[in-house]
Amino acid sequence: MSTTHDTTPYGAFPGTRPRRLRVNPAMRRLVSETRLHPAELILPAFVAEGVSEPLPLASMPGVVQHTRDSLRKAAVEAVEAGVGAIMLYGVPEESKKDAIGSPGTDPDGILQVALRDVRSEVGDDLIVMSDLCLDEHTDHGHCGVLDAEGRVDNDATLERYAEMARVQADAGAHVLGTSGMMDGQVGVARAALDGIGRQDVSILAYTAKYASAFYGPFREAVASSLKGDRKTYQQDPANAREALRELALDLAEGADMVMVKPALPYLDILRRIADETDVPVAAYQVSGEYSMVEAAAANGWIDRDRAIMETLTSVRRAGAGMILTYWATEVAQWLNRGDRG
Repeated sequence: MSTTHDTTPYGAFPGTRPRRLRVNPAMRRLVSETRLHPAELILPAFVAEGVSEPLPLASMPGVVQHTRDSLRKAAVEAVEAGVGAIMLYGVPEESKKDAIGSPGTDPDGILQVALRDVRSEVGDDLIVMSDLCLDEHTDHGHCGVLDAEGRVDNDATLERYAEMARVQADAGAHVLGTSGMMDGQVGVARAALDGIGRQDVSILAYTAKYASAFYGPFREAVASSLKGDRKTYQQDPANAREALRELALDLAEGADMVMVKPALPYLDILRRIADETDVPVAAYQVSGEYSMVEAAAANGWIDRDRAIMETLTSVRRAGAGMILTYWATEVAQWLNRGDRG
């Protein structure tokens, strides 16, 4: 078999050999275009009212509904790993849910209690974010107030969001995540915060939140009461330009940061939004993305650790400066040790 090659003005073909930059781990690290850092990771965490021990989630192996005490410990562990932030979701007792989501605006509701717990534990060493949405707190499971015909009433919901913004800020949230996809939610939250002198509290706008099948396991995590779907307010997965319209509106209303959710099925949207704005851009690696990796790994079909790093790197590469992921603390620990990626 001949080993001769056609020649070029630069020598034997192929003259250009990209593989030279892949020869060993040190070289690959040196020329890596995309890097993950613990400070870019945000840990979503659920805290349940009235539980005496953490409750494992069947659809999200390794994730729990925390007690107040275990949530404090998880926050400290995140700080020690260098994680950038924690996003809190409160799960009230079923008997306390009602049509308007009263636990979400009760100063003693589980989310507000958890915010105070975490802030007292970690102070400003970890950015504490809160979910500004009604779905965990309503007996119908929708993200807003329903009208007489059972439709989500946008403007009545905004009044509830304004109250939520005030109580979450008072409870210690550094950042409010406006996740309900109501028209005008960012502007209303900003006005509510400014009205009580809390110009220091930031808003993370869920700018492009799609009506996705990948939210399934999250419904267990927050003990959702939802019947039906959220297609009248979350975005249609078929639409891309619509996300840019939502971006323009959120920025005009005062969003400090913007987000795409889910992450992996919408990397194209993430790239477009990152290219269009100069505010920080986040992406949420949602429950279904987490669970499908864990399930496939449990069956021996994929390498779990490599798949985790590959998915997170793809989200970072597509333009996210921050990533919400249930693996945040674990991955931060890997990065600190330098034993992955």
